Amino acid sequence: MGLMERVSTLIRANLNDLIDRAEEPEKLLKQILLDMQNQLLQVKTQLAISVADQHMLEKKQKENQEKMAEWMRKAELAVDKKHDDLARGALERYQGCSRLEEGFTEQIEGHRAQVETLKKALHSLEQKITEAKSRADILATRHRRARAASNANRAERAIHEGSASQAFDRMRNKVDRAEAIGDAEGDLLRDDLERRLHHLGQEDELEKLLNEVKARRTHAST
Repeated sequence: MGLMERVSTLIRANLNDLIDRAEEPEKLLKQILLDMQNQLLQVKTQLAISVADQHMLEKKQKENQEKMAEWMRKAELAVDKKHDDLARGALERYQGCSRLEEGFTEQIEGHRAQVETLKKALHSLEQKITEAKSRADILATRHRRARAASNANRAERAIHEGSASQAFDRMRNKVDRAEAIGDAEGDLLRDDLERRLHHLGQEDELEKLLNEVKARRTHAST
């Protein structure tokens, strides 16, 4: 992929769409910024080379134009002096320079177009880099805010679900169980006491009834 094609791809890239679809948006933006900076450096380098080449061609064109003018003056001088053979030789050199002039013009126009294209690409890429940096700053802020919220949520969960809370719950369960056992044992003791007291009452009644029977039998025998 050529330089301009890569630059064009970066310029056309929809950062919002790329960020929304990325699993790691922050990492993606850093990579995009790195790629843009690298391409920006290459565009600047290519632009400097193209401008230098254009200036060199323009200089050579000027030198060639000066030669054309010089050979035309020599041809005119030869004509004035009635030296047609010299005039023809000078005009041949003039024609050679004229053909070079066409080539210089074509090359210079091509370089001018390339320079303009590179300047536009450079400007667009700089704007895209500014946009990407802004997006990176916004994303970094959102990431920090989300991380702070996540830390707060974890802290809150730790309060409700942490080891201290679980220890308190276990202690409370133990106390509840101990109280339940104590209540049950109290109930059993009360039941046993009542049963024994009731049994004593039954024995007293039985003893009283026995004495009554004995008394009647003693009375009957006398």
